[in-house]
Amino acid sequence: MVNGWRDLTDLGAPLPLARTEGAAVLVDLPEGQRPVARLRFVDGDDLFVSWVWEHQRSSPRMTLIGRELVTPALHRLARALPSPLPGESGIDALTRALTRGDLVDPDREQELAGLLTSALIPQWLGAELDALETAGLRPHLRIQLSPSTAQLPWELLSTSGRERGIDMADASVLLPATLRNDPSRTVSPWSPLSPVATALDPAVPGFSATSELGSVLGEVAADSSLARAVDDLGTRRLPRGEAFRRADIDRLALAEAVADAGRLLYVGHVTASTHALDARLHLSDGADAPGTTPPVGSHRPYSAAEIALGGAGLPPLRAPNRVALIACDSGTDLRFAEPTGLVAAFLHRGAEYVTATRWTLPTEAGLRRLVPGLGDRAEGMLTDAVIAVNAAHESDDPISALGAWQRDQRRLWTSTGDPRHSPIMWGAFATAWAPEPVRL
Repeated sequence: MVNGWRDLTDLGAPLPLARTEGAAVLVDLPEGQRPVARLRFVDGDDLFVSWVWEHQRSSPRMTLIGRELVTPALHRLARALPSPLPGESGIDALTRALTRGDLVDPDREQELAGLLTSALIPQWLGAELDALETAGLRPHLRIQLSPSTAQLPWELLSTSGRERGIDMADASVLLPATLRNDPSRTVSPWSPLSPVATALDPAVPGFSATSELGSVLGEVAADSSLARAVDDLGTRRLPRGEAFRRADIDRLALAEAVADAGRLLYVGHVTASTHALDARLHLSDGADAPGTTPPVGSHRPYSAAEIALGGAGLPPLRAPNRVALIACDSGTDLRFAEPTGLVAAFLHRGAEYVTATRWTLPTEAGLRRLVPGLGDRAEGMLTDAVIAVNAAHESDDPISALGAWQRDQRRLWTSTGDPRHSPIMWGAFATAWAPEPVRL
């Protein structure tokens, strides 16, 4: 191990010295330019890792990591997350992760972070990141994960001491070039004055507030920090009227709200399926809503396929420039061989930035009940995350702004060990970025 990064000589033949000198990443970097790299993980019998810095495009890097090194680390990560493992119910998964999981215990979480780093991050890349940090530079890593690594939280990965990946770099989700560079794709405009479409804990027909698709926020007090943040949107917020727990935010109301909006803030439920296009957003749609997704009782979910392609009298959705999907497993695209879930659907329909979650988000009620030693201090954990994502999407650079909040949470977590700042919440969020395709 060198500065917490795994030495690639463990794989067999040592790398030539020139390749392990991290300072080489500074060559040809224009003064004042932020380093940006595209980092890709590809599944095979082993795990292939490649990356290229934009200022050194003629010098791509590549290595492979033996699957026997990768699998134990990923299995331990999966056991730490509140997303169900095979054979588990949702409550079983939450109980496992919140009562005895690695992400709610500072020492075990540090150990997990070190294991993931040593197993999955090439020493060569680690040395380059160390060199950039020494030079006072914070790079942007655009990361395309593979199905086996799709839930890997870059922000938690351990470098030297208590420092983490989020301290060294800002990271974003890189979806496949075929999606990002689709010539038919047009990115929607955004300005700080653009309207903001909101769907905040919409009531789902046929499901009570305490049921499986019930309220995720609970009662929001008028003087709470979340209510104030939403109030600050003023007349920009669409639709007008009550902000939370409305029963009239269906797919048609959403389409009307986003028609001229610069961004969308969704807080509610998402359910994954056996393929990415069937990932489902839950609004206030009755079973008679237009579309092709089969109803669940008296409710028709809104699938990624319907958002991207429309169907059965339903046109595709026009996506605003910035989309926040604060819901369980809303960013599951890369877990599938064809990563065409909700994130891809919104990017295809015009979004430039989509913030979503890698795993199940526990509610504050669940955190209060299950996390040892937390109790009433769980109040605000989810709503603080909503406020942070909302603020990031109001900024010029949503990726850097969200990263700044995650760094603050990381410092509180590693300095105090307070489960209120556990990465089980802040580590779940990642932002996909796909700017306007270059027209040749």
